[in-house]
Order: sequence, then structure tokens, then C-alpha cells
Amino acid sequence: MSDTRSPIQRHRTHAVRVGDVYIGGDHPVVVQSMTNTDTADVAATVAQIATLARAGSELVRLTVNNVEAAAAVPHIRDQLARLGVEVPLVGDFHFNGHRLLAEHPACAEALAKYRINPGNVGSGEKRESQFGAMIETACRHDKSVRIGVNWGSLDKALVARMMDRNAQSKRPLEARELMYEILVTSALDSAALAGRVGLPVERIVLSCKMSGVQDLIAVYRLLAQRGNHALHLGLTEAGMGSKGIVASTAALAVLLQQGIGDTIRISLTPEPGGAREREVIVAQEILQSMGLRSFLPQVIACPGCGRTTSTYFQQLARDIQDFLRGRMPAWRERYPGVESMKVAVMGCIVNGPGESQHADIGISLPGSGEQPAAPVYIDGEKKTTLRGEHIASEFQAIVEDYVRQRFGKAPVRVC
Repeated sequence: MSDTRSPIQRHRTHAVRVGDVYIGGDHPVVVQSMTNTDTADVAATVAQIATLARAGSELVRLTVNNVEAAAAVPHIRDQLARLGVEVPLVGDFHFNGHRLLAEHPACAEALAKYRINPGNVGSGEKRESQFGAMIETACRHDKSVRIGVNWGSLDKALVARMMDRNAQSKRPLEARELMYEILVTSALDSAALAGRVGLPVERIVLSCKMSGVQDLIAVYRLLAQRGNHALHLGLTEAGMGSKGIVASTAALAVLLQQGIGDTIRISLTPEPGGAREREVIVAQEILQSMGLRSFLPQVIACPGCGRTTSTYFQQLARDIQDFLRGRMPAWRERYPGVESMKVAVMGCIVNGPGESQHADIGISLPGSGEQPAAPVYIDGEKKTTLRGEHIASEFQAIVEDYVRQRFGKAPVRVC
């Protein structure tokens, strides 16, 4: 995983190993996502996991909700391996996870991590025994666990007990503050129980997901103050389209800026027929915009105005963005560090030359009324001027050559 160091001081947490990926400690913030296929449909699930992994998801979670899904997990893992996709798989368990893990040891072994919601593992005495059984399975197979608390599915007994206690307090908490306390208490008490069963803190990730931005920020601040477990961030239901992206960015950016959060997921509702990997791209863009990680060369582009020849300018900016993303799978292997490159695509003479000079490589397109010429700047100096109908393809060729020369590995000399 690439890591761009930033002045943000991370909240100190234990490092948790999930397959070959580390969450927390000094390791960079990890991007993860989740499938929405029927897990029992091996072909469809393998295809989606491969797509998510190739988009940059470093962990992929899948639902394990019945016998068919549990039986499918080892086959999914094996088929991914044959495709060369080694992304760690996380099993999402609710209600019957203790039984599925016990009855399907191959599933328990194939998964790199189990996600357990302590509010959905039973009630009364069954809750502790069934939760304990899942933790014992994790210990036996040397797996990590995310204890994921959601406001919509809290343990009813815990809620009733804490509400009664609060009502009898001399200084009762307001309803919202009490809600935060219940969430954090559920997570920390469950982590403590897991520890008593035998799961070390280096195998535990905590989350307290909510759907409100301010609620999420408040809960995670409290959770970070109370312990040093690795923390997973994400709005539990972010929403669709720009609403989901904006809400997730608003919440996670505040927490990440304060050093809180070791792994993130952007839980976007897909547009009808939309790409599932969109949530991976948004997560990467949040981290890269904050200087926490670098995944893809950044394209700096102006918004356009009356000075720009809007259609052509917009098309070129999109083409360059698509070109960079399309080339990254090959570049990532051959050209270490290319993900930190900055490319400027500007639309007129006002800011075009200046922004292009400040980028690693940039092009300033002619605006309305300007000469039909597009100067190209490389490492701050004007190198050439493009004209005619093939500016886009010619600029892409220049970018390709720049990447090869700047980021290409020096040839090994044979004596």
C-alpha cells in the first residue's frame, strides 16, 4: 500500500493483521468495500470482488447469512486465487454466525476476518455464549474480528439497562448523549468479552456506525478517547449519489483530520445499474485529497467559465482522467511513485499557464478568442505547444513518455 506522509497525527491504535493487510498502528488508512451479490452465487460474487479489488479495495466484505453462502465462501476464495486476486475476505455475520462458523470450518478458515454485530448474536445468556463461540472460532483459526455496533441493531437488554441507570442518575444525560454512551459501551464491553475469551487486542477492530454526520463524529471521538483499538469508519447508510458522497466526506474528513480512523468504507447506495466500485473510488479520493494516501495521479482542472471552449475542455479533462485511471494497473507495477503525480488540464490563459507550471505536467487549452494553441509544461517549464485536432491523443502520449522517464526503474547493470 502506498503512503503519502502528512502532518496529521494519527490516534495511536493497535495494528491488526487481516490477511496480508494491516489496519492501525503506523500503517496507512485502509480502503474497504462490500459486495451486494448473493454470496451463494459464486460466479457473480467472484466477479464483483475482483472488480472491487482491481479498483483498489484492500479488503472486501461479503454477506454470510445462510448455509449456502457459508458453503460458497471457500470456492469464492479459491476462484479469486486462480484469477490472481489475493484480497482478504471479511465475513459479515448476523443472528446465526456462531452456527455457520461451527458447521462450516472451511468457511471459517477461508475468511481473513469476521464481522460481528454484538446486538445480533442472541439475547440473555445465549448472547454471551454465542458471541463467545464466534470469538473462540476466530482464536482457533487465528483470525481477526471487527466488532461492529450499529444504532439500528443494539442489544435491547443493554439499552434498557443503561436507560434505567440514566433515569436514576442525579445528572442524567440527554437522549443524544445517552445514545452515544450506549454505542461506545456496547463496543468496548464486547471487546472486553472477546479478550476474556482469548482474542488479543491486536486481533480486534471496533466500529460504531450511525447514519448522521454529527452523530458519527461525536461517537468516534468518544470511542477514541476511551481506548486504543483499531477503528473502522463509515456512515452506516450514506445514501445515493452526491448526497452519500458529501455526507461521507463531511463526516470522515473531520475524524481523519483529528487522526481518528484506521480503515474506511463509503456505504453508497448504487444508482440503478451503477458501478459498485464507485464507493472505492470515493474512499480513495477522500484519503488522497487529505494527503493521507496516494492512489492515482491527481488531475487539476478548472471549472470552466465564459472564457473557455467548454465542450472541448470538459471532454479533454474527462479523457485525461479516464486515461490515467485506465493506465494505473500497469503503471502501478512498473513505475513506483507514479500515483503521486499531478496533472493540470486548464481551460484558458488566466490560470492555465500558472497551474500547469505548478503541476508535474500540464496543458493549457486555448479559451474563447485565444490563439488555437495549447502549451504543455513539464516540471515547471514550457516544453512544446500542441495544435490541431489531435491534442488529446498527443498530450496522452506526452504523459506516457513523462511517466516512463521519471518513474521508470533504472536498468540493472550487469558486470
